[in-house]
Amino acid sequence: MDDEGGTKREPAGARMTPWTLVYDRFDPVEERRRETLCTLGNGYFATRGAAPESSADGVHYPGTYVAGCYNRLTSRVAGRAVTNEELVNVPNWLPLAFATPGCAWFHTGTDTLLDFRQTLDLRHGVLYRLLRYRDGHGRVTLVRQRRIVSMADPHLAALETTFLAENWSGIMRVTAALDGSVVNGGVERYRGLRGDHLVDHATGRREAVTWLRARTSESEITVALASRVRTGAGPGEIVQAPARIATEHEISLEQGRPAVVTKTIALATSRDHAIADARSAAVRRAALAPGFGHLLARHRLAWARLWRRARLQVDDPAGARIVHLHTFHLLQTLSPHTADLDVGVPARGLHGEAYRGHVFWDELFVLPWLNVRFPETARALLRYRWRRLPEARVHARALGLPGALFPWQSGSDGQEDTQLLHLNPRSGHWTADNSHLQRHVGLAIAYNVWQHFTATGDLEFLRTFGAELLVEIARCFAGLAQRDPATGRYEIRGIMGPDEYHDAYPGAAAPGLDNNAYTNIMTVWLLLRARRTLALLPVRDRADLTARLELYPAELERWEQITRRMRVDFHDGVISQFTGYAGLLELDWERYRGVRRLDRALEAEGDSPNRYRASKQADVLMLFYLLPARELLGILRRLGCPHEPELVPRTVHYYLRRTSHGSTLSAVVHAWVLSRSDRPGSWRFFTEALGSDVNDVQGGTTSEGVHLGAMAGTLDLVQRCYLGLEIHRDGLGLNPLLPEPLARLSLPLRVHGAWLTIDVDHDRVLVCRGDDGPELLNVVVRDQSAEVGRETTCYFPARQRRRAHERGRGP
Repeated sequence: MDDEGGTKREPAGARMTPWTLVYDRFDPVEERRRETLCTLGNGYFATRGAAPESSADGVHYPGTYVAGCYNRLTSRVAGRAVTNEELVNVPNWLPLAFATPGCAWFHTGTDTLLDFRQTLDLRHGVLYRLLRYRDGHGRVTLVRQRRIVSMADPHLAALETTFLAENWSGIMRVTAALDGSVVNGGVERYRGLRGDHLVDHATGRREAVTWLRARTSESEITVALASRVRTGAGPGEIVQAPARIATEHEISLEQGRPAVVTKTIALATSRDHAIADARSAAVRRAALAPGFGHLLARHRLAWARLWRRARLQVDDPAGARIVHLHTFHLLQTLSPHTADLDVGVPARGLHGEAYRGHVFWDELFVLPWLNVRFPETARALLRYRWRRLPEARVHARALGLPGALFPWQSGSDGQEDTQLLHLNPRSGHWTADNSHLQRHVGLAIAYNVWQHFTATGDLEFLRTFGAELLVEIARCFAGLAQRDPATGRYEIRGIMGPDEYHDAYPGAAAPGLDNNAYTNIMTVWLLLRARRTLALLPVRDRADLTARLELYPAELERWEQITRRMRVDFHDGVISQFTGYAGLLELDWERYRGVRRLDRALEAEGDSPNRYRASKQADVLMLFYLLPARELLGILRRLGCPHEPELVPRTVHYYLRRTSHGSTLSAVVHAWVLSRSDRPGSWRFFTEALGSDVNDVQGGTTSEGVHLGAMAGTLDLVQRCYLGLEIHRDGLGLNPLLPEPLARLSLPLRVHGAWLTIDVDHDRVLVCRGDDGPELLNVVVRDQSAEVGRETTCYFPARQRRRAHERGRGP
């Protein structure tokens, strides 16, 4: 991925309470970051927190994005034709401008702003805005706005604006529009690429509802917006153009008496279920939508239901605030509404246009949190991958491989959509992008299949599509592994690992590296899990799957050989990131300390990170993030490799000293791997990960969208890592080790169909079960074990070795 490096900047004018993000002054320099952090969404679509009267310029960038709505365009880049698929910025529903008598439309750059406050209510999903301004004639007007993107009805959104004339009476002009003239232009380094995705605009009016329809040029998705504006003073006059339609209103204001304008919109696309066509569906929904008060009440109830399942209570005020913010944005991108859609996990959420809205491997950091809170959503995200198995099989066949090879970047249909050229903003050079050689997306998908099954115990999931997905990925990675006759070891050559700074050997004519340790070891893990998955299937289902896939015993025997003879390199008593890593130079870290994007800095100097032992993000250390130490050491022992326990801390500290953290995911992984050996160090990385978007630690990238994987990763750190949560087929284990600043942790979890509330501090663990799930659930806290029945609370002393005991019947 291509995060821009930079220095840490605190959120200007911002303050947070546990449930609000508040900006007390307008700051044009920070506006685009605020717009990202104040995005409202519901899993179906999301709208950036831009001012309703604004348009795309150097300060603002309004944007609305529908999950799964992609389009391809071909641009000329460095003399080449380059085709990119992007998440489309669909028509803007927000526009609402206002003007006092004899004055131009309100603008923060021309009118005197007396007061300003913008508040994001995380508990209820409402964006509040207050501004008080003086026009050129001395008239002072107070404007209050409330905005929602409905979590109760995923096709509705609304904006309520209240005007109060403080020292005047007269006519306030108001225009409310739907604007289809938007383009994708929210990422500066993409400005040389085409962004004109919308064509065939049409507008119209049906009774009190105006509508706008457009179509994406290549994917031919119809997008329709319909708007109903209520002012208490009639429907207003229509101003109509092919790509824009507005209603203009004159509102009589009396000094000291508020007047309210409500704009309710409906959004539909031709990808929706149960509609005749997008335009008529949007018009009907807008016409039938309730008033703002009722819409808000239903929206608040929907958010209350989500927070009951998503609650993550940490006894650290600063941490709690950002935990709520991260949970909020994760749910706005991947809500229960997502379970009914065919969409993946966009790396930057539905909050902006960075990475072109593509799906990478970020689900690896997202699904573990969803599995134990919103398993239906997690299952839908895995089904999105399963539906793209045919395309992944085509990709594998093109490279002479069996099974299914999932691409590094993809969007609508699962084709490889990784860019071929990359712009370095430091040098202005377009350089070759070889990140399509990253094969580990398949490993992430397979890992998530297994984790989902483990968390839910849902054998039907495996039987219907989970096993096929995992086995086809395993076949591909087994195909990548080729036996070296000289050593008898299996090797995977010509790929890239998670560390994107290394894509080739110094001076090599072709890109690619050999025997990336993460890829090779996780391939062994995958083949072992694939065999285990086949064994778990009922005999008839296993026979059907192996027959359909033509999976014969000889292939399974080859898998067994690979799991015992895969090559893993070592140097200096640690796991080598790849073959030849030990021969690289040491970087002058004193010179480059604090430079997150070393690749860009070195390229601008005519150098390359391929020459150095320097990593963008965790690579080898991803092994310790995904696998318990005992499981990793067990795989190494199976391979006949060094596997002494001291190998783990040596390897962790070796790579920690050589990582620039050029990705927001890096701090998440390092916080995890240090959690048992260096709790203060783990907490430092955790707090950095918490601030990745609020503090914009990548130096300007938050304005282009949130870092969804890092947000979810922080939640999973608290939920699984600091809690020490491991889920087994018959229950769960807890081995809590809270960092000192984290005095208490409380959260609900759903394991094997049973809801539990877990409450942990430094002295004890409480596990309270609801009335669902199996009759008994095995819970192990360190060496203490209990069979926890429904509606039972169990107490486990954290520092004493004695049996857990029932404390009574829970609620």
